[in-house]
Amino acid sequence: MDLQDLLDSPVDTGAELSPPPVASAAAAHRLSPFLHRIPVTLTLEAGSARITLQELAELGTDSVVPLDTMVGEPLTIKVNGTAIGKGEVVVSGEAYGLKVLELHAELPSLDL
Repeated sequence: MDLQDLLDSPVDTGAELSPPPVASAAAAHRLSPFLHRIPVTLTLEAGSARITLQELAELGTDSVVPLDTMVGEPLTIKVNGTAIGKGEVVVSGEAYGLKVLELHAELPSLDL
C-alpha cells in the first residue's frame, strides 16, 4: 500500500482501531527523498536570562543583559527548539557559522 492508496481509502469511523499497514522497503525508499527535504530550524542558543517585566520595559539601545552562559562555554545547538548538541560560533566567509562540538547519542538517523 502506498501513500496514494492511503489517501484514496475510505475513513473508518469505527471505535476499533487496527494497526497501520506495514510499508514495504520499496515504499519506504519512495518516501525517503520527500522526508529528506522537510525543512527544520537549526539554532545556536547563546544563553538565557530571567528578567522581570519591569526590567524588560526598561531595556534600551545600549542595555546589556547578562546571560547564564560563561565566555568560552559551548553553546546549545537546537533543532525546532529541541537541544541536540553543543557547538561554537565560527566565521564562515562573510557570515557566522556553526562548528559542531558534540551531538547527543539519541539523535535520530535519516537512513530511511
